Amino acid sequence: MKFYSVLIIITFALVFFMTCNPEEVAQLDTTPYEINYAGFPNPDLPADNPLTKAGVQLGRMLFYEKAMSKNGTQACADCHRQSDSFSDSLKFSIGVEKLPGKRQAMPIFNLAWHYNGMFWDGRSPTVRDQALKPIQDPLEMNETLQNVVQKLSKDKKYTNQFIRAFGDDLITPERIGLAIEQFEFTMISNNSKFDRWKRGEVQLTAEEERGRVLFFSEFNPGSSVKGAECFHCHGNHNFTNDDFMNNGLDIESGIADDGRSKVTGALADKGKFKVPSLRNIAQSFPYMHDGRFKTLEEVIDHYNTGVKPSNSVDILLQYNLQPGGLKLNATDKADLVAFLKTLTDETYLKNEAFKKSFLAKEQMS
Repeated sequence: MKFYSVLIIITFALVFFMTCNPEEVAQLDTTPYEINYAGFPNPDLPADNPLTKAGVQLGRMLFYEKAMSKNGTQACADCHRQSDSFSDSLKFSIGVEKLPGKRQAMPIFNLAWHYNGMFWDGRSPTVRDQALKPIQDPLEMNETLQNVVQKLSKDKKYTNQFIRAFGDDLITPERIGLAIEQFEFTMISNNSKFDRWKRGEVQLTAEEERGRVLFFSEFNPGSSVKGAECFHCHGNHNFTNDDFMNNGLDIESGIADDGRSKVTGALADKGKFKVPSLRNIAQSFPYMHDGRFKTLEEVIDHYNTGVKPSNSVDILLQYNLQPGGLKLNATDKADLVAFLKTLTDETYLKNEAFKKSFLAKEQMS
């Protein structure tokens, strides 16, 4: 009888051990990550980096990982905060050495539809390449990729997650970039009041509607009908033409940042910068590559009467350069601001899928 009791206890112990083993064996998980583009065109995503739940989760973990920086105090998310449309409300972000950057942090959303380079000057051709640059920038995270790999390789939650995402625990800079690229491709903003208006779900106010009409109308010097010309550079579903342009911030001798010409070497590109999307623009201040404008009103004043001539200023600004500019009055400008605020996507700004708190709930050890 005693023998059978011992046998039963051993059996229960084995079953308990087999079913409650805390050391879960990580395995490759190729479950696709499904995205609802909600009226946006399907993006042309890179075929060599299909989105999977495990890959996106890894990218999210890395986006919030402070070990990516030299002294463990800074993650991507510290200069790209969700409340600021994943940008920085500071004119220039402060890096781990307490030094300011050289350009305003660009907001992160809808990168899946950016096909013409990343950063203000387009020096990175892809999101995966861009994701690694701030890590190595002395003014940002100031860390080597080799050190990042070593730190992550000592952390079991990362080796396990790399197995789930890539099939083995090999951590490389390339895989880090691919994972962050996957996560950032899921960061889609497509539910602003403007989007809901387009879907017939809400109505714009009279001020918003008048601002919308101004936004999408051309300025005609021979007509009494006003136009703000914005759509030429900020058209389509993402409110950017994805191009590099000189928008007349400075005269030739006052251009302090060469912009795109640093990448191409062409003088014709001097002072040109990536045309940013205007989605969530009310939340992504300050504005321009150097953060010189604090408010939307200042931005509109610039395009109304403040555009300056230079060798590379864009031809689309020909009317802005004329005396009196676009002749927008105070009401016109207020209506434009009202319309621009309809591009704020509260769903995106509060989406749990992009927060660190979501990471804490879902992170697997």
